[in-house]
Amino acid sequence: MNTRVTFPRVLAVTALFALLFAVTLVFSMAIGPTGIDIPGAVEEIIRSWTADAPVPATVDRVILFRIRLPRLLFAGITGASLATAGVLYQALLRNPLADPFILGISGGAALGAVVAIIAGLGAFFWGVPALSFLGAACAMTLVFFIGRTGTSLRPATLLLAGVIVNAFFSALIMFFLSLSTSGELLDITHWLMGNLGSADRVNLSLLFALLAAGFCIVYAHARPLNLIVLGEETAGHLGVNVEAVKLTLFITGSLLTALAVAFSGIIGFVGLIVPHMVRMIFGSDHRILLPAAFFFGGIFLMAADTLARSVIPYADLPVGVVTALSGAPFFVYLLKRRDR
Repeated sequence: MNTRVTFPRVLAVTALFALLFAVTLVFSMAIGPTGIDIPGAVEEIIRSWTADAPVPATVDRVILFRIRLPRLLFAGITGASLATAGVLYQALLRNPLADPFILGISGGAALGAVVAIIAGLGAFFWGVPALSFLGAACAMTLVFFIGRTGTSLRPATLLLAGVIVNAFFSALIMFFLSLSTSGELLDITHWLMGNLGSADRVNLSLLFALLAAGFCIVYAHARPLNLIVLGEETAGHLGVNVEAVKLTLFITGSLLTALAVAFSGIIGFVGLIVPHMVRMIFGSDHRILLPAAFFFGGIFLMAADTLARSVIPYADLPVGVVTALSGAPFFVYLLKRRDR
């Protein structure tokens, strides 16, 4: 769809996806292995706000507002981060098969998490996320150091640097896995498959504030990003500081990815398929593609996590398994479409 992008159209699409996000959130809260009296739980919340004395929480209220709601909001934040980063990487690297983990971010985050678990920091909630984020930041720094040619960031060089760094970190992960105990190996595998089960301990307001700040930085560069996609030389002639924009967006996308994987583990395919699905409908103008992908990434991961915790009664599947099962066929479709 190649209709002209105007501010009212951007506003309308953003409002539509925000509404779909809210509908998905409410619908997903109602789904789970345990039946919930949602009207009763909401009525109880309202009564607790107006009552003079505290109203004891029922089981329905605890499940709905202390377990499901934080987990779904966490899924929405993580999905939005990965989808936004996916849009950036596919544009900057001019590669339709690029995803948020292509520059070695996943390898660095995974290595940090593995070291934290083996070192016994898994007993402290912030131990694994902190080292995972540090590992992702180190991977990002290393890739930029290797891939920088003079004063420019060349997509092909960055891609090769990302592959090399990822391979190196994967070898280190295998080394640490060979030294781990069976209990540590189980924790590591659980983290590597992606899981949102720790949402009740995550500071959602902090994560949302960081995500909102990152998205504002990205969206402020939507027009320069459109020009860079058309050609860096053309963008330079039109007044865009190409290298400064590329560096800002690469760093912002990498930090959004690191933010997501530090708490949720590695959740693949969200940053790959969501940008393509939105682009097929609304086109490639980043003024409308970015907000649409932002909300749809959250919608997609909320739906995937709802399926993960509901498909097998009283079993919590890793959400990374669900996204991979749905993303792999779409990846094959993209390959075939690209060949044609």
